[in-house]
Amino acid sequence: MLVIAETKALRAQIKQWRRDGETIAFVPTMGNLHRGHLTLMQQAKKRATKVVASIFVNPMQFDNKNDLANYPRTLISDQKKLIEEGVDMLFTPTPEIMYPKGLDAQSFVEVPGISDILCGASRPGHFRGVATIVAKLFNLVTPDVACFGTKDYQQLRVIKLMVEDLSIDIEIVGVETVRETSGLAKSSRNGYLTEQELTVAPLLYETMQQVATAVQAGQCIEVSIANAIKAIDDSDFTTDYIRIQNAQDLSGVCDSDNRLVILAAAYLGKARLIDNMVFSR
Repeated sequence: MLVIAETKALRAQIKQWRRDGETIAFVPTMGNLHRGHLTLMQQAKKRATKVVASIFVNPMQFDNKNDLANYPRTLISDQKKLIEEGVDMLFTPTPEIMYPKGLDAQSFVEVPGISDILCGASRPGHFRGVATIVAKLFNLVTPDVACFGTKDYQQLRVIKLMVEDLSIDIEIVGVETVRETSGLAKSSRNGYLTEQELTVAPLLYETMQQVATAVQAGQCIEVSIANAIKAIDDSDFTTDYIRIQNAQDLSGVCDSDNRLVILAAAYLGKARLIDNMVFSR
């Protein structure tokens, strides 16, 4: 596996692959890789002849300096996992490479509306940072296809809308969330949980399942959400939000909407966990 940090070397290798007739699938990550990330690599391999992964802890998407400083960085073990998955190239830039003028002077990409709700409301500027770094990485790697997990459902919708609005010729593939046997969604932030908290954490997904069942049975959405928030807050969680939105564009639910998504974020100890569940009513 090639490991490249400089953009010039990255572009040169991509151009060579293009001359050789290769197709390219891309998986951007922030490292600390788990089985969910590796599933993305496996799906990418099915869709192109070359797979490029990136590891970059993006400072623009963090609104908390301590969260950025404490984000787990496990590059050596991550490289071993990517080699085992047959990834062809790993791009590992530094903040100085990606933002040479500094964040304050950096041009940015912003997807309006959808970026300001849910996690965007809780973490102002987060999706501006996500959209900007993904756009920069797309311009550098120029992939044919890019794979993202559906665990961060809002992020996936932001990226799909950005690609559509800016006429970027890349297929965006959403890959189903990988879960523990308990139902807990795989996440780098699960590493912040204590053993006791790991026994509580699956309640988030269990509660979403209960909400979906209740709505499908005809219960009012507002009542279902209120019951869910009470169930979460009566445990060791502190709810950030639990919402039901239109699954396509995350707009508010209309009577005619059949495809819905439950989106949830809650604090458990030092971790902020997110999850979602798409269902039909």
